[in-house]
Amino acid sequence: MRLGIRTLLVLAVTGLVVAACGAVVPGTQAPRASATAAPTRAATATAIVSTATASSAPAGGPLRDRPYDVFVPASYKPSVPMPLVILLHGMGISGAQMESIFELQPVAEEQGFLYVHPDGTKNPDGEPFWNATDACCNKYDQPVDDSAYLEAIIEQVQATYNVDPKRIYLFGVSNGGFMSYRMACDHADKIAAIVSLAGATWLDAARCKPSHPVSVLEIHGTADEDVPFDGGQEYDGHPFPSAATTVADWATYNGCGPDRAPTGLRLDLGAALPGDETDVSRFDGCPAGGAVELWTVAGGTHVLQFTSAFTPSVVEFLFAHPKP
Repeated sequence: MRLGIRTLLVLAVTGLVVAACGAVVPGTQAPRASATAAPTRAATATAIVSTATASSAPAGGPLRDRPYDVFVPASYKPSVPMPLVILLHGMGISGAQMESIFELQPVAEEQGFLYVHPDGTKNPDGEPFWNATDACCNKYDQPVDDSAYLEAIIEQVQATYNVDPKRIYLFGVSNGGFMSYRMACDHADKIAAIVSLAGATWLDAARCKPSHPVSVLEIHGTADEDVPFDGGQEYDGHPFPSAATTVADWATYNGCGPDRAPTGLRLDLGAALPGDETDVSRFDGCPAGGAVELWTVAGGTHVLQFTSAFTPSVVEFLFAHPKP
């Protein structure tokens, strides 16, 4: 039986397993890093600061009753601008649970960036979600403006810390990947680059009108049955574009050339897949700050067991693509 976009997110005994649209499988513990995941690194932060509580957010504003934490690395200095990375979870799982899988916090400590992993709104089924695109994932049509919410987080972090305005990045997983594209469409003046794992952009390309180029990386498995590589319909029957169409649309938005070609670079991102299974392709002729790449994970499913190279590869792409 096919599970659909709400596939549960679990940690298998043999390694790190992500089905980035779900929750913890009943009877298992919350996801933690395993032997096949990126090694756990000690992180001594200056602070993990809880902000945007109801008392500190403007009455009626998008941050009201939606608190979030900011991880501040020990290397932070108010006089030196620092990058900001936001991790967007999949449907049915919290930002904290997603962090326990991808372990960006110790990377933030090591490499020196501010880090936020906020939570979407819960639907009547108790599933956190992002109201992202025409396909995903507001199945109850709740009046939620997550684009405004995430923009408000960025602006409040900027008001509190010295954020480098040319290095604001999003990494989204499944529903979070859809939301990353939404943010790049709506707030291209702020977002330098996004990475989407098993996501897609708007089906109706006319609904995305970015004001500036945004660098985009889509990572997608060819055997993904929940958000199929070739596009299709998500669990609630709404269609979405293929991975190839998604990056082609963004190449058009950014003003790249029409052709996407293999770079010759192959990566080993899937621990259970043979060899260097991930093919890296990109569009030529993209403007500064507007790179577009597709990493095709041959045989990769929506439930993917990652190698330790995965999270560092995501961060490397983001940091290689600041705004000009």
